[in-house]
Amino acid sequence: MAEAHTARRQLLAAARAAATCTACPLYAHATQTVFGEGGVDAQLILIGEQPGDQEDLAGEPFVGPAGGVLWKCVDEAGLDRRSLYVTNAVKHFKFEQRGKRRIHQKPNVGEVTACHPWLDVELASIQADAVAVLLGATAVRAALGHDIPIGRGRGVVQEIAAGDRTRRAVITYHPSAVLRADERAAEIRAALVSDLREAAALAGMEIRGA
Repeated sequence: MAEAHTARRQLLAAARAAATCTACPLYAHATQTVFGEGGVDAQLILIGEQPGDQEDLAGEPFVGPAGGVLWKCVDEAGLDRRSLYVTNAVKHFKFEQRGKRRIHQKPNVGEVTACHPWLDVELASIQADAVAVLLGATAVRAALGHDIPIGRGRGVVQEIAAGDRTRRAVITYHPSAVLRADERAAEIRAALVSDLREAAALAGMEIRGA
């Protein structure tokens, strides 16, 4: 109990500090910092790339179109959302303004590195047995420190740093890949569902319908 209380306080303190982070230029144009959400007793840690337009406005991760895909995949995989901690490698929305639209831009290595201390606190605060799910290339880079093609990394259990310990991680597609794909959309979506189930099995989670 004491350890969980300390972890919750640590996570809350990090969220408050991240709200005023100026470690990279992205803070200057984003509406707000979008920190992770979920309990320190989470069994899976889902790590995406960065908040999108709707996440930036709402201040919550995965509430936009990609989030809609993710939550449908989570439900299809038979997972309890209350057992998840969801976050992003980068906490500010990076975009290019085109008229009234804000077009997503991929964070660069410097921006990912600048945001890593926040991700490190999140990874260290969640219970030790939780498994990380790396959603897409930016999450892979942030958690592992190097690139692994998604197709090659799927199905291989990775180890990532989590404070003074390591934790297991699996690599899969970012849900936005489903939205961008045409003829491969169903294939990528099925792979994401399968990888979520694999991560849940590693974490010892109960899977509905299993």
